[in-house]
Amino acid sequence: MLKAAFWLTLVSSVAVAVYALVGYFFLTPGQTVHPSMQSAYAAHPWRILIHVAASLVALAVGPWQFIPALRRRKALHRGLGFAYFLAVFIGGISGLFTAFIAQGGLISRAGFTVLSLLWVGTAMAALRAIKRGDYPAHEAWAIRSFALTFAAVTIRLQLGAGFAAGQRFEDFYWMLSWTCWVPNLLVAEWLIRRRPSAQS
Repeated sequence: MLKAAFWLTLVSSVAVAVYALVGYFFLTPGQTVHPSMQSAYAAHPWRILIHVAASLVALAVGPWQFIPALRRRKALHRGLGFAYFLAVFIGGISGLFTAFIAQGGLISRAGFTVLSLLWVGTAMAALRAIKRGDYPAHEAWAIRSFALTFAAVTIRLQLGAGFAAGQRFEDFYWMLSWTCWVPNLLVAEWLIRRRPSAQS
């Protein structure tokens, strides 16, 4: 069950990363965003493009780090980890600035601001843990970090569900700034607590 969930996570992460790459860098700028967001995109294209570019790297790289066979290849794991941390740092800082122009008013902007801060914070905590040789803490913080990275997937699933239910974008998007990542973190905490090292 968990293995199937992991591979679904990996495939959906890479798929959304490819979608973002094509949608933002190969199609007409702003074409793939909702009409309500196009004015913000037109006013701040580079702020959004930097955030998208860094985030798609984190999304594409992150899940591979949890495959034991790849983790045992230390040089590869370290190199991918550095790429992931750099992508999260750039994506989180640019996301913080992007949060200020998010659709949905104050609640939406607050949700994306908290997400950006936690995203950078968890990645930094994972880096500090590995530097002091605390592997269980490093793994726990890495799980939390990727749970926040995966918000890029869950927000698109929730957007699709909202539209399928016949809801107007303006009526539900403000909630997604919280629902795209809070459930992810709850699942991450459950996974962390069920690890053998957490039970010893």
